Amino acid sequence: MTDSSTVLRTIIVDDESLARRGLKLRLQEMAGVEIVAECKNGREALGEIAALMPDLVFLDIQMPGLSGFDVVANLQQDNMPMLIFVTAFNQYAIEAFEVHAVDYLLKPIDTDRLQASVTRALQRADQVESLTEKQRLLDLIISVTGRSENSVAQLLKEYDGARSYPDRIAIKDGGETTLVDAKDIDWVDAAGDYMCVHANNVTHVMRVTMKELEGLLDPANFQRVHRSTIVNLDRVKKVCSHMNGEFHLILSNGATVKMSRSYKEKVKHFF
Repeated sequence: MTDSSTVLRTIIVDDESLARRGLKLRLQEMAGVEIVAECKNGREALGEIAALMPDLVFLDIQMPGLSGFDVVANLQQDNMPMLIFVTAFNQYAIEAFEVHAVDYLLKPIDTDRLQASVTRALQRADQVESLTEKQRLLDLIISVTGRSENSVAQLLKEYDGARSYPDRIAIKDGGETTLVDAKDIDWVDAAGDYMCVHANNVTHVMRVTMKELEGLLDPANFQRVHRSTIVNLDRVKKVCSHMNGEFHLILSNGATVKMSRSYKEKVKHFF
């Protein structure tokens, strides 16, 4: 649920005028979006983003001169808007989510998918605003109580280190890329140089290290329970102990995942 008063100041970047017009017309019919500029290339986009500081940018990937990824590389981190990549090609999905894009839309854009992307962006904006409000509250506590900044440093760390995690994981298999909702992942286990991502009773295989994949998953929901296993904590329904000190986690889909003793602290709230 998003705040109905939230409005995302939005820029559309695409070298095709018809594509810009079509996207603009559909976005104008959706609540929570205000189009503040249109750009036909990456150079224009960098200038308008710096001048207007938009909340959201719909960014084409393949453009003459600067590509969409070149635009991102040239943006200042303190001036980084939310990004939704738009392209006719699906081979860029992994790169898009590596820069923590809100979404990745394939042309021709389905209206329902576009609405889902806007909703996701609004939700992320609300989350950022929530963190900002918490920071303001901490500042107020400091001013009212007279406590030094150092005395609330530990609290500030929680927000200074806050980061967003992609809602979807892009899994490339040959010429196809499958987008899996992170919330649907039950568990992940390693198989040599590959990761097996188990979601909705389907196993997806991706070539990525455990550390890299772990970095894409929100630790509030996903934790390593074995050197080669990550589990979605929301899926754990039962914990069974064994005499050797190891535990087995029974997931909501009936699957059993082994948890080694060294990782017990990761899920200590289950005991």
